[in-house]
Amino acid sequence: MAEPRLSRPGRGRPFALRLAPWGALLVLLLTLVLPGAPGAWATPAPAAPAAPVAPAASEPPATAAWVELEGRRVLELRRVAGAQKPQEVAARASQQLGGLAKDYRIDPAWLVVREDPPYSMIGLEKPGGSFQPLFAVDDRASASFDLERPVLAERYRDQLRGAIRQYRSSHSLSTWLRGTALALAVLLLFLLWLRVQMGLNARLAAWLVASRRPLPVIRLGTIHLLDEIQLRALLQWLRRAVHWSLLLLVSYLLLPLLLGLFPPTQVIAEGLRSHMLRVVDGLLAGLVGSIPNLVSIALILAITAMVIRATNAWFSEIGRGRLQIPGFYPEWAQPTKRLVAGALLLAGLVIAYPYVPGSGSSAFQGAGLFVGVLAALGSSAVATNVISGLMLIYTRAFREGDRVEINGVIGVVQDSALLVTRVLTPRNELVSIPNATVIGASITNFSLAEREIHRPVALATTITIGYDVPWRQVHALMRAAAASVPGICDEPAPRVLQTSLNDFHISYELNACVRDVDRYRETLSELLAALQDEFAASGVEILSPGYHAVRDGSGSTVPRRA
Repeated sequence: MAEPRLSRPGRGRPFALRLAPWGALLVLLLTLVLPGAPGAWATPAPAAPAAPVAPAASEPPATAAWVELEGRRVLELRRVAGAQKPQEVAARASQQLGGLAKDYRIDPAWLVVREDPPYSMIGLEKPGGSFQPLFAVDDRASASFDLERPVLAERYRDQLRGAIRQYRSSHSLSTWLRGTALALAVLLLFLLWLRVQMGLNARLAAWLVASRRPLPVIRLGTIHLLDEIQLRALLQWLRRAVHWSLLLLVSYLLLPLLLGLFPPTQVIAEGLRSHMLRVVDGLLAGLVGSIPNLVSIALILAITAMVIRATNAWFSEIGRGRLQIPGFYPEWAQPTKRLVAGALLLAGLVIAYPYVPGSGSSAFQGAGLFVGVLAALGSSAVATNVISGLMLIYTRAFREGDRVEINGVIGVVQDSALLVTRVLTPRNELVSIPNATVIGASITNFSLAEREIHRPVALATTITIGYDVPWRQVHALMRAAAASVPGICDEPAPRVLQTSLNDFHISYELNACVRDVDRYRETLSELLAALQDEFAASGVEILSPGYHAVRDGSGSTVPRRA
């Protein structure tokens, strides 16, 4: 049966539902582009002139204050008349301006400027001719903007008029209705987009689970990083991360758009929007600014990788014997290659570190301090084993494949690393011995003699025979037993040594060379069996471990033939 195929995400859905993602994207773009106030769609009002931005003449900008209306800046006060402080005058004027804006009986055109040297008075001139001053502008205030006093007073007046008109326009009933309608439309588009997004996420999750298409195995050179199961789990994690990140991002972008549609929350919306723009601008500026450093890092790492490859190829040729250096043995090539590669990589990282973005920050310094403390706490034992491993490598005590005896463990060396040495015993047990223990123990290498001096390694075994047996007969029997074992070399010939004249018997030691050192234990076992057979066939009893030579009519210890 053919595998059921998943339909495309948009097929079979209403047109409005397929249009929802694009509508949501358009609305989100409007969040960042439009100034978010209903006044943007309201009846246009005369714009207020921008506040003067000329540099202050005698007052530092830090002492400036702002007259605000619903959190929006209207006038900048740098110097004020008399001994008052700009902050006090700004707070009082902000309260008065809010009252004027909410009192629809007051016409913004009633705000006028009257000259009363040395002041220019800004106040309300009602139709009856009465004048209510609000605040005064003196020569010091105008000098802080490098303007004439009447010019600055007229600019203040125009800005106050524009702020009142804008406030009343944005707080009209038509503006509230328009904002409500737009908010409902935006919410509808968001819900449609949310439904499509949830459906796409569910389909993608089902496809990752049910798909029978094999996924590639991720490798880094010869290192196996991810198999198919691990790759599917990683894709599922990425799917969830992208899904929820997208939901959070769209929800956050929706907030300033909805808040900007209603007058009381427009200031909050503008703050959120400006914060988002600052974050995006900072990220883009940081990314663009770090491009030269990233290029430098890539160049340093590329050069480091090329040098490591060149040294690896050089040491590989030494290990194969194609390149020879006097005094440098081929078995040193592999560990030296690793050491040189590690040193080169460390040097490359040290050179590239200053170019890493944020490397001089407190976070990087704290992380470096933490790593340094951990290294200091655990470096004692590690350093001991590493130094011991280097000593074992460069003293050529053994190498991989050698048959050795280390601290009572007999086996073949499987791995000689910087920290531990692994030995495979004849019982297929892999024993890991710390190099600090290896360097302090005696090491017997059964493979070195044949490889270095081209002589076979010899094994030795001792038996005890009574004084009643001639020693020449014992020698002949032992040599005959050795000659019958296939694993014993003919040259040099086996030899027998009398090592001790004991109280009740004589100790005879047989030394014989082994053909194959890998069968050392098997050859020794065969030799011991051959000794028993030879002496039993000749009627000579082996007094091992020891028998009292008292002949009182008891039987001999020689085994009978079956």
